[in-house]
Amino acid sequence: MDAVDAAKPTAPAGSQTLSRGIRVLEVLADADRNLSIDEVAAALGVHRSVAYRLVRTLEEHALVTRDAAGRLALGTGLAALAAGVARDLQQVALPELTEVANELGMTCLIAVLADTEEAVTLLSAAPRQTMTVVSYRPGHRHPITRGGPGKAILLAMPESSWPDDVPEALRAEIAESRARGYALSHDEVVPSLRSVAVPLTLPGQPPAAIAVIHVSMPRPEAEIAERLAAAARAVSRSYGA
Repeated sequence: MDAVDAAKPTAPAGSQTLSRGIRVLEVLADADRNLSIDEVAAALGVHRSVAYRLVRTLEEHALVTRDAAGRLALGTGLAALAAGVARDLQQVALPELTEVANELGMTCLIAVLADTEEAVTLLSAAPRQTMTVVSYRPGHRHPITRGGPGKAILLAMPESSWPDDVPEALRAEIAESRARGYALSHDEVVPSLRSVAVPLTLPGQPPAAIAVIHVSMPRPEAEIAERLAAAARAVSRSYGA
C-alpha cells in the first residue's frame, strides 16, 4: 500500500488531539495489515505514550480494535459512521457496483475527489465467486495523479483545477485517456494491481470515478471500460442526474 505520509499540516493547538486521532484512523485505513502502537506512533511522529492515549480513546468508542497479538485495526464503530456518509449515493450505487464486480470477477469501487489533490474510496464491492479477491476498503486515499480512479477524476476536471505539479508526461497520458474515454493504471497505487476507470458525474457532488481493480485484466480494457461507463450512467440516473 502507499507509504503513510506523516507530514500533514500542523493543526491549531485547540484541535491537535482531534487531528491526531483522525490521523490514527487514516494510518490504520491505509495499512495493508494490523499495526503496532510503535508503528502508529512513528507514522504520526509522536511519542509512544501519546499514540497509546489516542488509541485508548478510540478503542472506547469502538473505532479501533486489537487482534490477539495486540496489533491495531479499525473497529466496528466506524461502520455506523460510514453508513451515514453519502447515504443516498451508497444506496443507489452499491447494487450496480456489486453487479459489475460479479459480472467481471473484479473488485469494483467508487472514488471521489477529496482535499483537491486526493482520491478517496467511498464504497467498493468484491465479486462473490473468483479465485483472487482484491480487498480495497472504503476510506483508502491516494493522489489523483496516480491510479486509475485518480486519473479518471482528472479526466472530468478542467486542467485549471488540477494540482500544480502534474508532470507533462501525465498531461499527455490524460489527453490520450480523454480521447478513448477511460483511464488505466498498473502498479501505481498498490503493487501488482491493474485498474480501469471512467469518470462519474453526480449532481452536487465532487468529481468521481467508477473503477475496477485486479491483478490481471480478464477481458479487453475497452470492453471493461464500456461496462463501467454503462454503470456510471446508471448510477448517475439513479442519483438524479
